Amino acid sequence: MRLTPEQARAIVAATRELAGPDASVRLFGSRLHDELKGGDIDLLVECPRPVDRPVWLAAQITARLQRTLGDRKIDVLLIHPTISLEPVHLVAQLEGRVLQP
Repeated sequence: MRLTPEQARAIVAATRELAGPDASVRLFGSRLHDELKGGDIDLLVECPRPVDRPVWLAAQITARLQRTLGDRKIDVLLIHPTISLEPVHLVAQLEGRVLQP
């Protein structure tokens, strides 16, 4: 996984602060593969409760992480109980790795 422990902790902390303490976050995509270089940070945020404004929440998480981790490409997908899952959500759930604080 191509994130430092400090980066992983920052991602979890920002996610829980903005999405709630029961939210979890998974890293998926190219950053899971140590042999690759570059690439954006793809995150799947899973909220166990409905979210009123999911696009706004994803944007807030992205902005916070760009300030914290530096100006880099960060993609945040969000799932919660009332959202219809798309194939990308399912792939992220299956292939993603849950980040620990």
